[in-house]
Amino acid sequence: MEGLSTMSEVSEFSSVPLSSPDMRVRLWEQLQVSAPEVFADGKLNVEALQNLLGDENLAGGGAEKFGLTWPGKREAQRVAQLPTSAAIHPQFSDSVDWESTRNVFIEGENLETLKALRAAYRGKVKMVYIDPPYNTGHDFVYSDRFAQTVREYEFETGARDAEGALKAGTAFEKNAATSGAFHSNWLSMMYPRLVLARELLAEDGAIFVSIDSGEVAHLRQVIDEIFGEYNFIGDFVWAAGRKNDSKYISQSHEYILCYARNLSYLKSNNIVWRVKKKGLEEIYKKVEVLQKMHPGDFETQTKEIRKWYKSLPDGDEAKRHKHYNSLDENGIYFGDNISWPNGGGPKYEVLHPVTGRPVKVPSGGWRFQENEFKRKQEQGGIYFGPDETTVPKVKRYLKDTEFEALYSVMYQDGRAATKRLKDLMGEKVFDYPKDETVLADFIRMVTSGNDLIIDFFAGSGSLAHAAMIVNAQDGENRRTISIQIPERVKSTKGSEGNKFSTISEITRERIRRAGQQVREEYAEQIAQRSEDTPLDTGFRAFTLGESCFKSWKIDSSIGADNLDMLFNELGDSLKPGAEAHQVLFELLLKAGYRLDETIVPFSFGYKEFFAIAAGVLAFTRPPTEDAATIPSLEDWEKAISKFHEIYGYEPVQLLMIEDALSNENNYANVDSLKLNLVQLAKQHGINREDVLFA
Repeated sequence: MEGLSTMSEVSEFSSVPLSSPDMRVRLWEQLQVSAPEVFADGKLNVEALQNLLGDENLAGGGAEKFGLTWPGKREAQRVAQLPTSAAIHPQFSDSVDWESTRNVFIEGENLETLKALRAAYRGKVKMVYIDPPYNTGHDFVYSDRFAQTVREYEFETGARDAEGALKAGTAFEKNAATSGAFHSNWLSMMYPRLVLARELLAEDGAIFVSIDSGEVAHLRQVIDEIFGEYNFIGDFVWAAGRKNDSKYISQSHEYILCYARNLSYLKSNNIVWRVKKKGLEEIYKKVEVLQKMHPGDFETQTKEIRKWYKSLPDGDEAKRHKHYNSLDENGIYFGDNISWPNGGGPKYEVLHPVTGRPVKVPSGGWRFQENEFKRKQEQGGIYFGPDETTVPKVKRYLKDTEFEALYSVMYQDGRAATKRLKDLMGEKVFDYPKDETVLADFIRMVTSGNDLIIDFFAGSGSLAHAAMIVNAQDGENRRTISIQIPERVKSTKGSEGNKFSTISEITRERIRRAGQQVREEYAEQIAQRSEDTPLDTGFRAFTLGESCFKSWKIDSSIGADNLDMLFNELGDSLKPGAEAHQVLFELLLKAGYRLDETIVPFSFGYKEFFAIAAGVLAFTRPPTEDAATIPSLEDWEKAISKFHEIYGYEPVQLLMIEDALSNENNYANVDSLKLNLVQLAKQHGINREDVLFA
């Protein structure tokens, strides 16, 4: 091809990082940019930093400092910043609607998984909800090992069986109440995961954490430290029903702690969290019927709606709003107080529209200035009594007051969620699942549109189920990522004969069945959605695993023969058995692309390319000895043209494994081929740094 440059014109090639970001390096770089004066000779001058901040911003000296500490805290803090080389591999057969869905389910240990998601999802998550182990003395705490890969440790200790599944309990270490580090073990497990959760949250995001009274005090202090106590929104109390086996107090409630990622951001952007009042649809339907039966006769409509309220049972959600009991041409409303709060409001003359005489002025003065009052009166927004002897009221329309702050105490019998899950799955498969109707309120409160929600202690999959329900109800398409470790299911009372071997199998199947159920129960609402926004009840299934790429594992004792063997093994960068799709998703995720990206594969003979809608053209097929499988420059040219044919625009980034440029017969030509590919990309407006090799 013409116009290709010589080797001297390009000295370096860009590459995809094969591990997640090391946050210690990133923090170091941020400090250097923000305060270069506190560095000397490449080292942090702590004294200079203290002088810069001033004494008033420093914690008190000596050992007495405010805060929660425990044995292992420093290691937990360090662990949160360490990178991972783990990869997330696609599981097509376990997925539902792979091509169209934007939901994700990942089977794997959550700390490594969160680190693997770091590059692609940092600052992009609107809501995190987790229901971690409560540290009751009977459950297990995740065992974090970092000197070796998680999977290596699990096989070495027998935590995984011959099929690779985690045995019951051995995904964790049992944290008995008699343990000398009972609280410390649990806190060390929670700390790095909460750090990662904060990193993934968007500026306007929030986290909800379920916990009981045993660890709520400690958990508050840990989240205060990680998120900042000034970002604490409040705690919800879920009263789940009386427990009759208690000796002293029936602990029938749990807590759900709520923190904003950045409360100052919410306030400065006037972002408030509201939920739609329950029972409104029933009222609106009744109003619609009355308007058709008695068109324009607002007096009759008002009498009938009040009569209807009285006929409802006391527990009916619609009856809670019985003060909305009058109708006019603008809808249903109630007459609200029109006086100035706490007195001191303006006092001016208002004439009754029928008698023409001045109406009674409220003792505290009018709520509105005179011009505003006249405007509301002209719009029909003021309700007058039969004559001037009564104080008018301002009309509060239901359509303008549909939303309210979520009440902090929730009364929902925990047995109801257990029964619904048993009915859905056909048997008892999970003890004490979280109630999807409770979680739905949190989802409504902080999310909308296609916001992303993550649950990395997914359990039975209640959060993903709740998100589908809310999407079906309000016509939107929030996305979910559910993460669950494949721990063996323990036989519990009522669950003998359980056909699921791991909790992650239960999660996956629950989400699959919940999607089918939601489509049936909300068929009417789903039918009203536009073709451009179909309801998404599918999910892409993935599993956490090792990198497809080889890594150096040597120490100073390695001999010359073994070193030669190591170099021979590293001649190819990919591990044996690596597949094109596995390599593709590993590189995409580590390059900062999501797991739900739209991907279209296409081929030229043995050469399969991937067109990613985000603008990436990729080739990740492992090399073979057949030269026909190595893409030529002409193949790349055709692939760029095909990409344009698929999406209507050219790619902005090329991505490939370096091994695919050669086989054992032409290793020497790799740099020339890379150089020519970079130059070809340049001809299509793709920058050199956007041609990525791995």
